[in-house]
Amino acid sequence: LRAAAHLFRTKGYQRTTVREMAALVGIQSGSLFHHFKSKEDILIHVMTETILICTEHLKAAIQDLAEPVQKLEALIRAELECVLGETGEAMTVLVQEWTSLSSSPRENLMDLRERYESIWIQVLVAMDKDVPLAMEPAILRKLLTGAIAWTINWFNPQGTMNSTELLMLRLPMAAC
Repeated sequence: LRAAAHLFRTKGYQRTTVREMAALVGIQSGSLFHHFKSKEDILIHVMTETILICTEHLKAAIQDLAEPVQKLEALIRAELECVLGETGEAMTVLVQEWTSLSSSPRENLMDLRERYESIWIQVLVAMDKDVPLAMEPAILRKLLTGAIAWTINWFNPQGTMNSTELLMLRLPMAAC
């Protein structure tokens, strides 16, 4: 699945062949079909596993926190870790290749995606009660999604800030 995520991210789902995926992991292309029904089935598994792993990561990040601002910071860090860490390529595939899925798998994945997003929305709604937000929680989540997902395009771990420093972020409002 990591090999598939890598190829889907670098070449795109449509341009990636089953033969290339098999070669990358050192097996015959037909061997993949002992585990997956089709190339789309591989994409579905990449996306499903990514959502499940990152949902658990979000839950773990906030489980011992009480304050909504602390939870929001923890969610931002957790999602950044998913985007920049081990699941980074698969997260990119999840965003960029969503429309490559046929409608039935997309509908099935929507339930998992909604569970993931509900964690964010619950925290933002609670935060809005403590520190009124300048916009609806759902709109703020969309802005945060874009900002965090785009990190893969601009962040350079060998640059002036390393990933540890980036993950230590604090929201300006937390100091208020």
